Amino acid sequence: MNETGQILIGVAAGLLLCWLILLGALSLARPQGNLLIEAVRLLPDLLRLISRLARDRSLPRRTRALLWALAGYLALPIDLVPDFIPVLGYADDAIAIALVLRTVIRRAGADTLTRHWPGTADGLGVVRRLAGLPAAAPQQ
Repeated sequence: MNETGQILIGVAAGLLLCWLILLGALSLARPQGNLLIEAVRLLPDLLRLISRLARDRSLPRRTRALLWALAGYLALPIDLVPDFIPVLGYADDAIAIALVLRTVIRRAGADTLTRHWPGTADGLGVVRRLAGLPAAAPQQ
């Protein structure tokens, strides 16, 4: 085998290893229990939430850029995790949303999430848990 063939095999093996590490990271980061199923059901509201947050000029530019990058990923017809992979195949979008929401809420605050949420109060409770917050906002 010539040097070019060895390089191509090495690159392919490196890409495969990176993809397997990504699968492992997504598996570890996925919401536990029924939360993932609930998040998948809320995807239309979550997409509207991401759009509203990305257009909010009061958020830092880096935070909005992260949201736009997420929107771009969600718009791609090709997923990083193919749909034939059990559990993660259909849930990779919800996992990506959860990871980005956790980062955005840490920077923007829970009140920003509440202000922009387009769905029901029950749905907001799911999204709050998805973002690593208590299900209900504390009463004042």
